[in-house]
Amino acid sequence: MVANGRTAFKSWARHAPAALGVVLLVGAIYVVQREFRHLRLKDIGEALSAIPTHALVFAFTSTILSYFILTFYDRLGTIYAGHKVSYGRVAFASFCAYALSHNLGFAAISGAAVRYRLYAHWGLTPLQIGKTVAFCSLTFALGGMVLGGAILFAEPRAIPFFGQHLPAIAMWGVGAALWAIVLGYVTLARVFGRVRVFGHDIELPGWRMAIVQVLLATVDVAVTATIFFALLPHAPGLTWLIFLGVYVSCYTAGLAANLPGGIGVFDTAMLFGLSPYMSAPHIIGAILVFRLYYYVIPLFLAGSLFAGNEILLRGGGLLRHVNRLPPVQAIGRWSEPDFAVTAATGAVGLCGVLLLCLGVLLPQVDFTWIDPDFGDFARQAGQFVPSLIGAGLVMMALGLSHRVNLAWGLTIFLLVLGAAFTATQDNRLWVAGILVLTILLLAPFRACFYRHPHLMSGPLQPGSALTLAVLGFCLFSLAITRPRTRLLENNAFWAVIISRDLPNTVRLTVAIAVLLGLAAIWLLLRPGRVHYLPWDGNARQLLQAMGGRLVQAADGVVLGESARAAIPFRRCGRVLLGLGDPVGDETDRISAIWRLRDLAQQEGLDAAVWHAGPDLLKVYGDLGLTALPLGRDGLPLPESDGDTPVAEQYLVCKAERDLNLLLPVLPKLAQGLRPAVAAAV
Repeated sequence: MVANGRTAFKSWARHAPAALGVVLLVGAIYVVQREFRHLRLKDIGEALSAIPTHALVFAFTSTILSYFILTFYDRLGTIYAGHKVSYGRVAFASFCAYALSHNLGFAAISGAAVRYRLYAHWGLTPLQIGKTVAFCSLTFALGGMVLGGAILFAEPRAIPFFGQHLPAIAMWGVGAALWAIVLGYVTLARVFGRVRVFGHDIELPGWRMAIVQVLLATVDVAVTATIFFALLPHAPGLTWLIFLGVYVSCYTAGLAANLPGGIGVFDTAMLFGLSPYMSAPHIIGAILVFRLYYYVIPLFLAGSLFAGNEILLRGGGLLRHVNRLPPVQAIGRWSEPDFAVTAATGAVGLCGVLLLCLGVLLPQVDFTWIDPDFGDFARQAGQFVPSLIGAGLVMMALGLSHRVNLAWGLTIFLLVLGAAFTATQDNRLWVAGILVLTILLLAPFRACFYRHPHLMSGPLQPGSALTLAVLGFCLFSLAITRPRTRLLENNAFWAVIISRDLPNTVRLTVAIAVLLGLAAIWLLLRPGRVHYLPWDGNARQLLQAMGGRLVQAADGVVLGESARAAIPFRRCGRVLLGLGDPVGDETDRISAIWRLRDLAQQEGLDAAVWHAGPDLLKVYGDLGLTALPLGRDGLPLPESDGDTPVAEQYLVCKAERDLNLLLPVLPKLAQGLRPAVAAAV
């Protein structure tokens, strides 16, 4: 019972960030609808035109300064890790990592993937890269805590949502706690230099470097806030310090939402926090320019630089290989798989949010010029249909993040449907254009989405049939409910649910139908349960037929999605250890690795691979595994202070969690296994 409880808690904790993001996003939509229902696109355009030229120039210069300061995060991080890298390389890695992670969300993942790719090429070991990433993340947090503490003492009322409702002494207590954490960090670095956290010894930077961390991060957060502040019109009572309190609080909410760029949550929090000082159009105009400067322009620059660097790194061999491929497939091969999946997930999620919020900014449209009957239909549909498509796209983004192939197809279908619907509305052509661009972004990367959904994992099960029936019933309920909502100016499904102008039966029907429908979509779309072959004569024969060399003492064999590649594994405590790279068909080997990871998660274990070759290290890096070079005895080589040792085989695992557990197990495995675990690639 205790073990089952722990497994359930781990499963809940793994999904908690996504659940928090959904809750914050729903809250953001509600606040926008309630507070800014009369907002119109024309008002925002006038507010944008009113921003002075000198403010635009100052904000753009501050953006450059902010990204310049961020480069010193990585500079100090590489010094702390013990492998100093030239400033030019550090600046390139820092800009690419931060520009991508700011936009794509999941900063600890997307930023780490970019750094791993670049720093590994420049000679840092995986552990050194991990230290650099941790150093950068901690540095930003320190700056936020310093400024947050200062604001809670000086202007506690500036904090949105809480400042007006909590007593000042409570805010001072939180501020004191934040400063105590920063002071404690510097003190530990000065007195001890090393701490033990969850059974792991962590070496701290020197106290001088710790102080520089705090100062650097404080200046960075202040400069970034100044970008936004410069774009706002003068407002009585709004000082820079009060705005800083609003900005830090809203940015923290955006990070907690774990959404791409904090989209929706950050923006709504800024609208709410600044609404006592100025009108909504001026706030939204500043948000749009801020996102253009700090997010969009750097994203395009960093994406181009990173893609160009990949082409240069892979050289003529890549170009010769790509020239044999059709153009669309060539684009997919040029892009890093993790970057393609993350970018597609973020873009589709943004499109979903855009369609969900369409009725907030754009007025109702008259369609009688096409046909009176169609005009009546479109007026009744209003934002109802686009909002449902938007909710579907948000669910598809979740499926894309799990690399589900059905999610890719349904996403293309929903984007086409949304583009066709919005294209018939003359003032929403730009929305259709964004959806079409997203289709063009997603289409080339079909190969990145290879996992079968639960619905297609085998013969149709009674549970799946029931879920399909529930989904059909939900769609039917929404179809018969839609005409009752035509009198609302904004009849998006979420606006119907919160509206007091409709009968409770209509509101309840829409709420239940949408929630059950989205739940049914996820139950059908989620990756199917991973099954494996027990280690018997048939499994050994299949492994040999695929080109693998016979291993001993395995517990089973995991197959790829197409069952044309296989990897044997063994359970070692809390680790599911793959015995060598997958063997078999080249196109199915990567999916076998992901299915090994999925099986490990399914059993509440960590995935690892012993005797992994160098060709698939990038895939293992996408899984968050650290590659440790192995010697001839099958044990990890000592960590080098210089370049990463070159080896023919590696142990890939979550080094910070599982290395100490695996080290005593590997010699026993080496005695029971034959020298070569898998066939050479």
